[in-house]
Amino acid sequence: MYIRTAVAALAWASAATAAPLTFDQALDRARDTAPSLAGKALGTDAARSSARAAGALPDPKLEFGFTGFPVSGPNAGHPERDDFSTVRVGIEQDVPNRAKRTARTGRAEADVAASEAARLGEARTVRLGTALAWIDLYFAARKLMALDAVRAGVAPLIRTTPARLASGSARPAQTIEPAQMLAALDDRRAELVADAAKARAALTRWTGDTAAEVAGPPPSTGFDALALRAGLIGLPEVRVADAAAGQADADARLARAEKRPDWSWQVGYDRRDPRFGDMLGATIKIGLPLFAKNRQDPLILARDLDAQRARLDAQATARELVAAFETDLADHAMHHERLERARATLLPLAERRSALETASYSAGSSGLADALAARIAVAEARLELLTREGDFVRDAVRINLTYGSDAR
Repeated sequence: MYIRTAVAALAWASAATAAPLTFDQALDRARDTAPSLAGKALGTDAARSSARAAGALPDPKLEFGFTGFPVSGPNAGHPERDDFSTVRVGIEQDVPNRAKRTARTGRAEADVAASEAARLGEARTVRLGTALAWIDLYFAARKLMALDAVRAGVAPLIRTTPARLASGSARPAQTIEPAQMLAALDDRRAELVADAAKARAALTRWTGDTAAEVAGPPPSTGFDALALRAGLIGLPEVRVADAAAGQADADARLARAEKRPDWSWQVGYDRRDPRFGDMLGATIKIGLPLFAKNRQDPLILARDLDAQRARLDAQATARELVAAFETDLADHAMHHERLERARATLLPLAERRSALETASYSAGSSGLADALAARIAVAEARLELLTREGDFVRDAVRINLTYGSDAR
């Protein structure tokens, strides 16, 4: 039921927000509408609310009962004749030791820190997912435009086939080749249409707009590697790992607090027969953790080991982040080199070859298949250039949003 309601609400919202989105607009919309981010925020609010009660005393207990009811002897069944029969009303309050209450407060504060770290991590996930989906849709649209332009460019060449066949300069079998090449272009176009649909679906996931389209230029690809490297310590993954270590430390403190005695107090009023007078009683109870070797000590050791594990996990997370950052920088440098090679060498060579083959075909010194193959090679070179540009932009955006200030 909830899923059907959500799908209906998404469809309604999409119909009202079908305008193309710039990169920044997509990020803003995802931030404002992503259910997962709203859910994490509510989880943080819930943790803060719970923390307010963490160190509070337990609720007092009201005592009401009858004591000293005679069941044998001369007064059996007649409490009004017995000196010790009373109706008792009292109140009892359990008081956990101060170390335990302090540890519970610390655990609740650690839970708040963990929830806040999880919210920051989800915010980064939403921003990064939206950014990459927008970039994928942007470059898929550009590739479709480039392919359509090439297909339109080969049409004049294909229209010359009947004339060449009639003049005898082309064999009948050669008329099949253009159709085959066009079919290959159409296959490639179908792949690009599917890529665009996948990117649009991903963008819909984050923005809620099923008719998502992109507008404007791609985002900036600049970043300061030194500043990003220095800021790794403040990333959400580090905060999550540190929060987990804080929770484990709080659990260890709580386990050690179990070795300290708890206590409780009780006050009661005993109503007796008027001949004997009423009585007031007060009691203090103190717990005796006498068997720590078999009860508290094993739990303390377990919680201490958990805390050590959590701290080691935090160190492992920090190392993993450094390695991931350096790996992403290496990929970015590689993609930049490949992009420049495609832009400066591969595409110009393909265009030059196409021009030469077209001129040879016009002069009658080569066949239509060679001219078409050269044109299609230009299309492939342009698509490859856009692919490499997309990889380069994706790298830069992922590095900025994963390791930069926007990740916090």
